[in-house]
Amino acid sequence: MNKVEYPGRPVPKFTMTRSLNRVKGIFTNPLSLISIIAIIFLGYTIVIPLWEIVAHTFTWHPEDIRANPGAVPGELTINHWLHVLYSDISSSIFYKPLLNSFNIAVFVSFFSMVIGGGLAWLVTRTDLPYKKTWAFLAIIPYMLPSWIKSFAWLIVFKNDRVGGTQGMLQYVLGVNPPDWISYGFFPISIVLVAHYYTFFYLLIAVSLSSINSSLEETADILGAGRFTILRKITFPLVLPAILSALILTFSKSMGTFGAAAFLGLPVKYYTIATMLYGSMKNRMISDAYVLSLILIIISSLTIYFNQRAIGKRKSYATIGGKDSRKTVTPLGKWKIPAVAAVFLFMFSAGIFPLLLLLWQTFMLQDGNYSLSNLTTHYWFGDSDFSIASGEVGILKSDTIWLGLKNSLQIALLAASIAAIMGLIFGYVISKGRKSFSGKLVEQLSFMPYLIPGISFAAIYLSMFAQPHLLLPALYGTLSIVILITIVKELPFATRSGTSTMLQISGELEEAAKLHGASWFRRFFNIMVPLSRKGLISAFLLLFISAMKELDLIILLVTPKTSTLTTLTFRYAEKGYQQYADAIVIIIIAIILITNFVATKYGKADLSKGIGG
Repeated sequence: MNKVEYPGRPVPKFTMTRSLNRVKGIFTNPLSLISIIAIIFLGYTIVIPLWEIVAHTFTWHPEDIRANPGAVPGELTINHWLHVLYSDISSSIFYKPLLNSFNIAVFVSFFSMVIGGGLAWLVTRTDLPYKKTWAFLAIIPYMLPSWIKSFAWLIVFKNDRVGGTQGMLQYVLGVNPPDWISYGFFPISIVLVAHYYTFFYLLIAVSLSSINSSLEETADILGAGRFTILRKITFPLVLPAILSALILTFSKSMGTFGAAAFLGLPVKYYTIATMLYGSMKNRMISDAYVLSLILIIISSLTIYFNQRAIGKRKSYATIGGKDSRKTVTPLGKWKIPAVAAVFLFMFSAGIFPLLLLLWQTFMLQDGNYSLSNLTTHYWFGDSDFSIASGEVGILKSDTIWLGLKNSLQIALLAASIAAIMGLIFGYVISKGRKSFSGKLVEQLSFMPYLIPGISFAAIYLSMFAQPHLLLPALYGTLSIVILITIVKELPFATRSGTSTMLQISGELEEAAKLHGASWFRRFFNIMVPLSRKGLISAFLLLFISAMKELDLIILLVTPKTSTLTTLTFRYAEKGYQQYADAIVIIIIAIILITNFVATKYGKADLSKGIGG
């Protein structure tokens, strides 16, 4: 007999018991408990810092009283936004840098698409020889910091009007390059294209490889021309890959700092990222936070429009149950020119810059490229005040060894922790795909992807410069650098972990559960071993990313927590380019050795990891 409840009557005991059991079940169910912990962590490290920086831009602060005598600390205001968007200096601090950033992002996105897409087509859909070699060389730029090509550019195209010393072009040919070639929009865009074309190559190559050639052959039999087939069949099928790479490249180019700083600041060519950095260094904190939020908004809008554009198509399926044939296009008389063009580009984008940097580390005097000018001082030399103000060679420098130790510690810890967290978050997402908690973990873990690195650094500087909730002040410690690196890498780590977990059959875990195995035993004895390859690939990519990171940590390091990348920036600022180049060579050597070890002994596949 059903029990009828009336208003005002006590809640039946069995109802209270059921509610208590439900609450108890949440805290005893490992999946629910892990989801709660994940949401708390993501909320504390992402949502709260983002909220605090938003709140900071809408309130007065004690430092504002000097410029605004009527300001009352703690009261609400929109003055900080008006100062950036609508004041006498708005053009200099916001609109011109924004336009510069936008122009760079559009240029880089378009030409990266042309080069990366063309290379992907040559490697996957033609009879181009040495395909495995080109495929390997194509991913080398990803393993190198985007800003190191700035140094190589200056070695060749620097002029003595701005740079102080001549570059190789001026030394060899006596031609003094104009400022627009040496610094500013053009060189920044070119060096970024030479880095970000990799995204287009990898994503489009994967997409082209999945297309059944019979689709195009059928159109050819029916009389369609090559251009029509490309426009009506091939292009629509690879459109999702193109849009994904386009948005990724555009958002990263908008927020890039390193290349824009090295090639733009000498001629006062500012972007949003370099203006944000300058505002933080000049203690214009509120202006910097407003610029950070604007960068985040722009990045979020690009992601939104990307999803809308892809969402208009109902299906992109090209893989069925039958084996898909791949018919390559013969290059004919264009084979030799194509091989030459690909080789020249690969050599210019990856190998030649490294050779130039290595050469400059042995140049005693900058701008003198003769053999008599070669020296090993910048590697092994003792203090000589006639050279670089008495700086010793980098292999004898305690500062460099400390930076190396910090870099390795940050990269190893951050990559290891982020890879494991990504696997755990992937478990939560894959097992709770239809639950609110699973969807929430997925969305929160994706948020750092929307935040440019230097904006993220500004947020953490605001939050952790003083004690916050249960944590002490972290600024000036390695902990804050490790923490921000972990959080920033979570989008990729979680995506990698989710993909890996979706490939593991749930029957294995269910069988272990029936035999009484605890969740920890099931996860670490079944899930982790089966995920080994994906875990190693994720670790490798995260380690590489952490080793070459500059934008994310430039605002957070101190002399005691400096890394190899930030020391490179400091030496370049001082004009000690040989030291900066030598440090870059060390960074590249560490990355290549790590990649070799991981791929040889861990069976990691870097190209698949990036493409995924």
